[in-house]
Amino acid sequence: MILRFYILRRHLAPFIFANVTLTFLLILQFLMKYADRLIGKGIDGLVVAQLIALNLAWMMVLVVPMATLVATLMAFGGLSQDNEITIAKTAGMSIYKMALFPVLASLVVFYGLVRFTNDVLPDANHKAKLLMHDISQKKPTLSLVPGQFSQEMEGYAILARGIDQTTNLLSNVAIYDYRNPNDVRMVTAREGKLYFTKDRTKLIMDLTDGEIHDPDVNPAGLYRRVRFERHRISMNAEQFSLQQTATGQRGDRELSASDMRRRVDSLQTLAKDHLEYFSGVTARYLYGDSLASPIPPNTGERLDMARVYQHTIDRVKGVRNTVVSARAKLDFAQKEINKYLVEIHKKYSLPFACVVFTLIGAPLGVMTRKGGFGMAASISLFFFLIYWAFLIGGEKLADRGMADPFWGMWSANALLAAFGALLFYKSSRDNTTIEFSFFKRLVPKRFRQPDGEERHEDS
Repeated sequence: MILRFYILRRHLAPFIFANVTLTFLLILQFLMKYADRLIGKGIDGLVVAQLIALNLAWMMVLVVPMATLVATLMAFGGLSQDNEITIAKTAGMSIYKMALFPVLASLVVFYGLVRFTNDVLPDANHKAKLLMHDISQKKPTLSLVPGQFSQEMEGYAILARGIDQTTNLLSNVAIYDYRNPNDVRMVTAREGKLYFTKDRTKLIMDLTDGEIHDPDVNPAGLYRRVRFERHRISMNAEQFSLQQTATGQRGDRELSASDMRRRVDSLQTLAKDHLEYFSGVTARYLYGDSLASPIPPNTGERLDMARVYQHTIDRVKGVRNTVVSARAKLDFAQKEINKYLVEIHKKYSLPFACVVFTLIGAPLGVMTRKGGFGMAASISLFFFLIYWAFLIGGEKLADRGMADPFWGMWSANALLAAFGALLFYKSSRDNTTIEFSFFKRLVPKRFRQPDGEERHEDS
């Protein structure tokens, strides 16, 4: 029992270290990807920190399974490297017993990650989407250039001949107010001061010694000019402020499994109705109704065959449009069902990868006999790329109706679990050691040092 807890304890430090390292790398990737949306908009640092914190949710779902594989490889690789695995086998403990507690711990992590993906991740994804949308809508800070019109304010054009950067005073100001195309006003002033309100929802222009030119659009065609000593203009500047949206329509990745299951039930009922309607329309016009039902002729007149043909053609077109529309509705409902089923299975298959990677990492770590982070990270990256390729491919096939959503999301787990069982069997039968010297064969000969020269230098 003490040895089992010792083996489990060997996982803790690598697991934490791998989580922190991989999360840091994903944060860097996220910032590089969305740098153009964040830089130059005057966004407060707390808002950026909030955005990163919200995106940590989906990062954790990806990082924890990979960190589990890294920790298992480092733990068992270190034990094997220090010959502790050999000592434990001599004492009568098999590889299955040594891996029992790590597998149980991975089941606990699996359960916690499932709860996380259903209780925390949907809300975090939803809030992150709304916040990113609000940031994308936010315009950069208003900038004025002396002698040039600025039209960053909606409905206004602002011109300042001189700008004092230290006092924010403007000289020889001209403002065109064209919010109403039929009544364009112009305001001129000797000087003015431009500033935002504290919440940045209003832009205030305090003007001194100027005129307001207001053309009158009445039939008389009068023109009005008003002189002022002081005048204040308040402009709507919400495009320069970050107004966080509180609500919004939720997508499939912003719902829990139970919420998506309810939507699937509704869509299945809707799809059943569309199928019954489609089948009824098809059967009625193919077997039960004549498309060429005659038009009652006018009394005393001969039946006009041209009218009959046109009537039949119109009915055929109507039936075709009805069938196509019903089929399109049915296909759309089925596509939505597959999309939600994929996300439902993903909420369980991705956390279950923690268990699968533990089954792979334990025997593989024993065989590699290397407990370093570099070796563990390299092997983990290889298996995670395979896993991710199966996951993405299965999702695409399931969304297009070419594969069952269950197998699309669980095929990677099934394949790697079978490979892990094979590794366990291999490791329990003999003391196989995996050598990585074959990588040297991939290096061209002119870059490899001959063995004779190596021995000569050593001597």
